[in-house]
Amino acid sequence: MTLDELNGLDRDGFVAALGAVYEHSPWVADDVAPLRPFAGIDELHAAMSKAVVDAGEDAQLTLLRAHPQLAGKAALRGELTADSTREQHGAGLDQCSPEEFAQLHALNAQYEQRFGFPFILAVRGHTRTSILANLAARIDNPRDDEFAEALHQVDRIARFRLEAVLSNRRAQ
Repeated sequence: MTLDELNGLDRDGFVAALGAVYEHSPWVADDVAPLRPFAGIDELHAAMSKAVVDAGEDAQLTLLRAHPQLAGKAALRGELTADSTREQHGAGLDQCSPEEFAQLHALNAQYEQRFGFPFILAVRGHTRTSILANLAARIDNPRDDEFAEALHQVDRIARFRLEAVLSNRRAQ
């Protein structure tokens, strides 16, 4: 889809086209729909990012909690969104050794217990090893720092997904 085509959609069509850019959070696309037309992907992404910032901490926490754990139970049950499945497979998380899976599972559980939301990382360009290293490094962050970092990672994921929608290819 081109940006002109996206700008030309009615509100429902716009939200349908961009509703998955932020995981299980079509409200972000709905919030920016009235701001059209967007001159470019940077402007659209900035508007979507601002909608998340302006939504406040409760909505942001709900957004973070909408994300699945990396190589978590939802992945094992085949319950991830198509985008999350592609992204996690692209990073090789579907090929974890039993040891890697056990380490991911333990760190994910520790992280989620500590912060109240899942570990989030834009996994494009990462390997299983670098994902585990990121998770281990971030688990001791102060909550405010980690909340901000998780939102930053969500924003990076959204940018990759937005680029995929506007180039007719899927995010990896």
